Amino acid sequence: MNLRVASLTLVATLLGGCTYYQAAPGVYSSTPASSFDRSWSAAKAAFADQGVPITREDRAAGVVSGTRDGINVMANVRTQADGSVRVEFNTSGATAKDPDLINRMIGAYNRNMGR
Repeated sequence: MNLRVASLTLVATLLGGCTYYQAAPGVYSSTPASSFDRSWSAAKAAFADQGVPITREDRAAGVVSGTRDGINVMANVRTQADGSVRVEFNTSGATAKDPDLINRMIGAYNRNMGR
């Protein structure tokens, strides 16, 4: 009888030390968006935010371009060797009409990236 009581006490002690953590409520994804995907989406959204219609979109090459009021805007999205993503915006053409467009594009990109 003492052996049975001792065994039950030991089992109860061991089980009492186990902890179960329930997953927090929320939305879970099995595959998070890659850095390239986030950067690509943010670059395209910057065009929409600044009212620059996209005239060329080549995801494989990492290029998005568009024209507004004679100003050509191009975004290059590149994955670098270390896995980070580099995004570069360029303007050409009649930039004197809106010299601040490039800065607004970069600002819109950063906002869309949550920066």
